[in-house]
Amino acid sequence: MSLVELIAQADERGLAASGLACLDRCVPLLGGDDEVLRPLWANLAADGDPAAWGTLLDQVRAKLGVADVVDDEDIEDEAALLARRMLAAAPAVRSAAEARTWADGCSVASLQIHRLLDPAQDDGAAVPSGALETVRAADASDARPEGVSPLVVAELRRQISVLEILDSHGAGGVRRALEVSTEGRRVLRAVVSRRARGRG
Repeated sequence: MSLVELIAQADERGLAASGLACLDRCVPLLGGDDEVLRPLWANLAADGDPAAWGTLLDQVRAKLGVADVVDDEDIEDEAALLARRMLAAAPAVRSAAEARTWADGCSVASLQIHRLLDPAQDDGAAVPSGALETVRAADASDARPEGVSPLVVAELRRQISVLEILDSHGAGGVRRALEVSTEGRRVLRAVVSRRARGRG
């Protein structure tokens, strides 16, 4: 099954976890620590209160200095801009319809971020949206879609894993989904750190 198909069939919790996981992996671009999104993850657990999601989201935005609308002119780094847009676009209500739109947008944005930051790419050029959709529509059994960089492939696999875990285990899979995301965040933090050293 493809990533697109998994998003299409996911329930509200799975969609919220999918979007949150993409955002979590990109936290290094937002200047946040590894715990900043933990309240939102806890909200997805079986005993979490869906009604509290919006309040928790506002608190996270305040900590990271991200409003619900991002001014493109204030941010020159495209990867950081995409990450901030992900957080800005997060729905205040955990409904399936809004979460699906957010999860889908986060999926594309996170793949684009990983493409922009992939050290294996010389030009850092953005992948056309059509190419990203081809990757997202590919069957998950395709180990390495042609022409796709290693960092993007790894991110694609993580997105698929999170959705499969939530589909199979529901609220009981939230902790495992967080572990998958944590692994990806460590990878991206290392990439961001290397890029910063290279620019310095």
